[in-house]
Amino acid sequence: MNNKIEIQLSKTKIILLLIGSLAFVIAGVFFILNPEMFSRSIFGNQLIVRIIGISAILFFGLCLIFISRKLFDNRIGFIIDDKGITDNSNAFDIGLIEWEDIVRIETLQIASTKLIMIDTIKPEKYIDRAKNGMMKKVMQSNYKMYGSPISISTNALKIKHNELEAILLKEFAIRQG
Repeated sequence: MNNKIEIQLSKTKIILLLIGSLAFVIAGVFFILNPEMFSRSIFGNQLIVRIIGISAILFFGLCLIFISRKLFDNRIGFIIDDKGITDNSNAFDIGLIEWEDIVRIETLQIASTKLIMIDTIKPEKYIDRAKNGMMKKVMQSNYKMYGSPISISTNALKIKHNELEAILLKEFAIRQG
């Protein structure tokens, strides 16, 4: 079998994610500069408002950096081939996930976000591929909470969640033979 499925990054979705992250960074700045506006009506304490503002700036500022990189990334977002799955759509960028390492593919829903979880017999192999310590910690946390360090989101891809899930399940079934 020599079929290769390639799914492009969606620049439109990436721009929307960028705008959303920027909005939260701006909101964080307002929380820090004007805590009295928010402490009276919502939170009741200016210190809590400032802590929320700082947290928003740090978290969504990091998101802005990763999303900006994806906006100018010209690689294929997601590849399925005879070797396995390569997900270039997120910040983890762990390379090829080999079919022989995959034991299950399932959807996990957290609030309104759907993720495709890839259960593997070698989770440490993929955790060790993380590019930096922060990503490694996130993958370890995912493994502890959800049973897999590998999660796939279609948030930056030109495909819907259900479509990608169906393709992955079909291709996985073929490889299981």
